[in-house]
Amino acid sequence: MQERAKHGKEAAVMILGILSDSHDNIWKLADAIPHLQSTDVVIHCGDLCAPFMVKRLAAGIGSIPLHIVWGNNDGDPQAIARVASSFSNVHLHGQAAKLELEGFRVGVNHYPEIAHEFASSGNFDLVCYGHDHTAYEEQRQGCFLLNPGELMGMNGRSTIALFDTSARSVTWVEL
Repeated sequence: MQERAKHGKEAAVMILGILSDSHDNIWKLADAIPHLQSTDVVIHCGDLCAPFMVKRLAAGIGSIPLHIVWGNNDGDPQAIARVASSFSNVHLHGQAAKLELEGFRVGVNHYPEIAHEFASSGNFDLVCYGHDHTAYEEQRQGCFLLNPGELMGMNGRSTIALFDTSARSVTWVEL
């Protein structure tokens, strides 16, 4: 994590790597890993699918914390949990995660409907989701609502998002 002056104070600068809907695309994951290696935290919004995706992602990002929520196509949750438990940096959260990262509040789940409810709650600075494979960003009542799009590339675009918590801005990465 970097530090930079903001209004006379030192403010933590965190870059979050956010991805979703990998659907076993190991080739696009390999393309994403160099971008994710430069982040402070990685968040996966569901639909990794197979346990080997957890292994490749966790090994690829090294010691960077990885937070994962379940999607509707994560085939063998017990096997995924077994693989995840072999990495100290991997945190499985079930259907939703409520994270506090250096005072920055992040909500994560797979589904747009739940994400919209989270964003309207006033409890989060950032809400991330997936499921519909569509890259999207919106400011809503002081909350940043973000779908990183799909890693898979089924709809022709493979994207991930890099979110700067200090600037509250997104850098889109097309793979």
